[in-house]
Amino acid sequence: MGIAEITLAERLFGEPDYMLYVVTQDLKAFQVLCDRRLTALPSVLKLTSTLVMKSIFHDRPLPL
Repeated sequence: MGIAEITLAERLFGEPDYMLYVVTQDLKAFQVLCDRRLTALPSVLKLTSTLVMKSIFHDRPLPL
């Protein structure tokens, strides 16, 4: 996918079909990304967004 703001894309079981992790400079840039670029993709019928309030942990080591 040629959209630089997308940092991770995952295909899911059930609803929704995909989860995209995006990073933008601010909320205005996020709105532009959603309204002009993501919804313009031919296979996108519905778009739902959720913002992270706080990261609890990231890249925890696996207990192997």
